[in-house]
Amino acid sequence: MPPQDLQSSLLASLSSQSLPLPSQSWLTTLLSSRGNPPPPLPSLTATVRARLLASDLTTPSLLDATYISSHSLPPAITRPDVRSTTLNRDVVLQVLDIENLSQSRWSQVEELEALARGEGTKGREVVRLPVGGEEEEGERGVTQATQTQAQTQTQGRTAGRGAAAVAATVAPSSGTHKLVLQDCSGLKVSGLELKRVPKIAIGTLNIGEKILVKSGASVSRGVIMLEPTTCVVLGGRVEVWHKAWVDGRLARLKEAATTAAAAPAAAERQGPARRQGQ
Repeated sequence: MPPQDLQSSLLASLSSQSLPLPSQSWLTTLLSSRGNPPPPLPSLTATVRARLLASDLTTPSLLDATYISSHSLPPAITRPDVRSTTLNRDVVLQVLDIENLSQSRWSQVEELEALARGEGTKGREVVRLPVGGEEEEGERGVTQATQTQAQTQTQGRTAGRGAAAVAATVAPSSGTHKLVLQDCSGLKVSGLELKRVPKIAIGTLNIGEKILVKSGASVSRGVIMLEPTTCVVLGGRVEVWHKAWVDGRLARLKEAATTAAAAPAAAERQGPARRQGQ
């Protein structure tokens, strides 16, 4: 297949999968590195897909300029004064942050710290999990089914790595999640689960992962409402981003929880001062 026909076929295949379209220069460089004759089209498509999903979509010269202009978020979509609107195009967004709104920050902090100590919960009991790869059983209730034992041993082996490592390996969280998303032009927007979306959970969703938000998705006060009919997780991960997020998660949760707890006290102290000044 001639190079130009091969590029056209690759772009058509990527488009059919709702993936971002790379620039001609990026695609030419990749094809030249694959040898002559190049691998079959399915193999090339898989390679391009994997590299795109693992890349920062805002990288200069990565994506086609026409694609960027037609598949970026409309700037007005983030306006908080617009009560309700809908997205008028399909947009592929990358995940910058995820937060579980159904669980308090302090409870998340306690969970991470407990796992880092090699402790887990079973019902209302606190059990000691194996630490650092040891095969010892917990103090209580770890002699159940083989599957349960395997799960607790896996948690125990990760405990020795500290809370940051545990954050990436704990069981996927349920509940409602809020995401910080970014389009290929660099515009950031919040996303909120209106209905449960498969694969969106802490422990399952990666930082840098790509999400397709379809035309017709609801947007309220600058926040995209995520639901299964208009939101598809495409996959991928930006390794550097994900590691930084995992390593800093415990510190961010502590800071946010402390700030939130201090806010009411500060407001209460300011109240008498205002009244005295009147």
